[in-house]
Amino acid sequence: MCGIAGLIHRGRSSDIGAEMTSMLQSLKHRGPDSTGFALYGNAVPDRYVMRFKAAEQEDMKSGFGIQERIRERREEAESRLASLGATIENADPATDYSWRYVFSYDGDMRNLADYMEDIEGVEILSIGKALELVKDLGDAETVSSQYSLSGFQGTHAIGHTRMATESDVDIRSAHPYWAYPFSDVSVVHNGQLTNYWTLRREMERRGHRFMSNCDSELIAVYIADRMARDEDLESAMVRSVDELDGVFTYLVATSDRLGMAKDVMAAKPMVLYESDEFVGLASEEVAIRSIFPDEIETWDPYHGEVKVWQA
Repeated sequence: MCGIAGLIHRGRSSDIGAEMTSMLQSLKHRGPDSTGFALYGNAVPDRYVMRFKAAEQEDMKSGFGIQERIRERREEAESRLASLGATIENADPATDYSWRYVFSYDGDMRNLADYMEDIEGVEILSIGKALELVKDLGDAETVSSQYSLSGFQGTHAIGHTRMATESDVDIRSAHPYWAYPFSDVSVVHNGQLTNYWTLRREMERRGHRFMSNCDSELIAVYIADRMARDEDLESAMVRSVDELDGVFTYLVATSDRLGMAKDVMAAKPMVLYESDEFVGLASEEVAIRSIFPDEIETWDPYHGEVKVWQA
């Protein structure tokens, strides 16, 4: 089932943390197992933000030296960043098992991501100049409060509420997905791809690495790969409607844009509101209305439709 939502402000920043929390909480009934946010703040030149975890929430219940192992993983992460020439400006704990690092770096992002991911127990959730990806178990208000997302200033965001049907209830299986190792590309998706393994093997032959077995991650990597080959976002999304098989509605975000695509059968729901200043999208209208006190008009995008908006 699951629920997806997106919002983008044109030409200004807003409290997208609180807005996306409200939208996703309205979709809680579509997926109570986990909630995820991809928030796009104001980028600073030559500065990256990395969100990563060193354990699963469930691991914290085990005892058996887990805190010591987490400490060792964090120390190894800082050592590896320093060895690559990255300068850490801030290293803030988000929870007992996840961190937010702000750092400057002028080297190859794939090398950095691969080196960090080789630390046992460490998973990078996102790296970007604007993107910060947060996901965990629980509903939107629980996760937002846990990670102090209210007050997060930015231009756009996408989010997901998950009902686990084919994989575990854990952070690794939660959405959104960052397009490893591309800076600032993230995706949320409602549906199922029937040619997942065919396209994944194609992406792997091109040198891409996957962090999960979730088809939503494939969409993120597919779009980022097309853009890396000099296609713009809209062209890559139009191509995806032809090349992705199955039923799907997805939202993709980059550092300054938000896009939406539906398959040609349009089986998965999406409701859209658009004004000169703001665009909101969600699996159900109630999510958009949760952040608008006044009456608004919404509509459903057409089958096979692709739309892209600029922040």
